[in-house]
Amino acid sequence: MAGWFTPRLAPNWLRQVINPWQFFQGAQFGFINIELGQTPHPEVEQAILDEVGSYGRQLGRIGDALEVLLKNVELKKLSKTEKDALAVFEGQLAQVRQVKRRTLGHP
Repeated sequence: MAGWFTPRLAPNWLRQVINPWQFFQGAQFGFINIELGQTPHPEVEQAILDEVGSYGRQLGRIGDALEVLLKNVELKKLSKTEKDALAVFEGQLAQVRQVKRRTLGHP
């Protein structure tokens, strides 16, 4: 009777990827999915992430630069739709600042 059912604590075959960035273009860490997307040069993407900064850091700096431009450029000639798009963007920048303040204690 014991031959048809054998309880196991682990599968017969177990594979663990040590460095997921070099094996494929995505990984899952807990509940977070990381997808680098399709790129013809994944080694360049990885070098940028390692040497320049994460996507969040890069986007944050772009947001900071755009905020400087928005404060110093004439916006009167924009259409209502264009002004609305900028207002939404500025709202997102404000939300990012609030999250940073709350989580990192930045002023």
